[in-house]
Amino acid sequence: MPATGDGRAPDATASAGAAERSRSNRAHNGRGRATATAPIPHPRATPAAGEPARAAAEFRVLVIENDGPEHQLFESLTAELGEHTELHRVDGVREAIALLPPTPGTGRRGHRYVDFQCVLLDLGAPGELPPGNDGLDGLRELLQRAPHTAVVVLTDAAGAELGAAAVAAGAQDFLVRQDTGGPLLARALRYAVERKRADESQRRLVEAEIRGQENARLQRHLLPTPLLDGAGLAFTRRYRPGRRRALLGGDFYDAVRTGDGRVHVVIGDVCGHGPDEAALGVALRIAWRTLVFAGLTGQQLLTTLQHVLEHERRSDEIFATLCMVVLDPPAENGTGPESAQLYLAGHPAPLLLGPDAPVLLPSEQAGPALGLLPCDTTHSSWPAQRLELAPGWRLLLYTDGLVEGKVGAGSPRLGQEGLIELIADHQAAGLSRGRLVDSAIAEVEELNGGALTDDVAVLLLERNPVPVVMG
Repeated sequence: MPATGDGRAPDATASAGAAERSRSNRAHNGRGRATATAPIPHPRATPAAGEPARAAAEFRVLVIENDGPEHQLFESLTAELGEHTELHRVDGVREAIALLPPTPGTGRRGHRYVDFQCVLLDLGAPGELPPGNDGLDGLRELLQRAPHTAVVVLTDAAGAELGAAAVAAGAQDFLVRQDTGGPLLARALRYAVERKRADESQRRLVEAEIRGQENARLQRHLLPTPLLDGAGLAFTRRYRPGRRRALLGGDFYDAVRTGDGRVHVVIGDVCGHGPDEAALGVALRIAWRTLVFAGLTGQQLLTTLQHVLEHERRSDEIFATLCMVVLDPPAENGTGPESAQLYLAGHPAPLLLGPDAPVLLPSEQAGPALGLLPCDTTHSSWPAQRLELAPGWRLLLYTDGLVEGKVGAGSPRLGQEGLIELIADHQAAGLSRGRLVDSAIAEVEELNGGALTDDVAVLLLERNPVPVVMG
């Protein structure tokens, strides 16, 4: 039945409520979201009734005194900072370094370090500096050891230029000892901490923007424009980032038509999340397209693709699942069944959509995921599953994020059986093409109680007598 412009069949209005009624039935059968409202738990930070409020977070300051007599200024600092304040006084930068947390991977196991909010460094008088020393070596060492801690320097009256140089080197502020009283010093320390927090927030924001731009570039290469001119196919694709997607995943797809008239389609998923996995997905996708245009297919292509993965992955534990379909050229008159080959490498089998319920394509001949076993073992083979596709066929390919979403508040997952039922309900409501895919993804997310944890890539490929349609 031809679809209207919005992807809904002409009789969809009469059956628009079918999908909604079926969604309600799934909920009552244990495969939908629980409708009962669960009690809202109290936040852990909120004390229970009758329980005394917990003291505010402590403000810890590390004071690094210059060699010489103690200063009365430091004696009154604790009182000026208020209660719940800890003041740690040490002589010299070397003692301070021993108290600060080390750089990751270099500390003693099991040793607990003090978390200082601020460091007050007494630089002393410029005249006390040895020749060739600008007086900032200790400050640089502190900033290298504790880059996220606010640092305020204290100088002699003659050391204003030294204080300005310290701020240029990374300190939050400098104060002249003779002009500084206890209240001013306490206020300067707290302001320095807040400025440092603001600087750190701005730094993280800039880093997030840069990561977002990098992820967008990677995503464009993971999700390319298919090359299907003259194939007579309708091609609908969707990609949804997972819940944790500040991080980019490794889902990828591609579809090309070669000079012999065959159409090659692939969808894959690199295990894990992050730029490394996304970059590996890009490498596999580009390698797959290159190998297809070079004339490779089937076992030979997948073996070569595994070699690419083995050389490009950062760890031997990294693998990729993959589903590949190769469609033979249709008959010239456009009638009769079409033949195709299905290759599975640890990937969920596609669904064949028909007038009745969708059918899960056979997966008995599926091979292991790419990179899971060496290619020279007898198990690392990916035999072809021959398919006969009736006129008007439609194939739905997807990554496992679509079927691994939870159903309701419990632990059951949707699974392939749940997906088959869900797709059948939306087909019965008259949805097709983009509307079918979008509504199915939306219900999967609804059953999951929100965005899915993993990425989701979905392809809907269907024979269409009109020129190729991209959805």
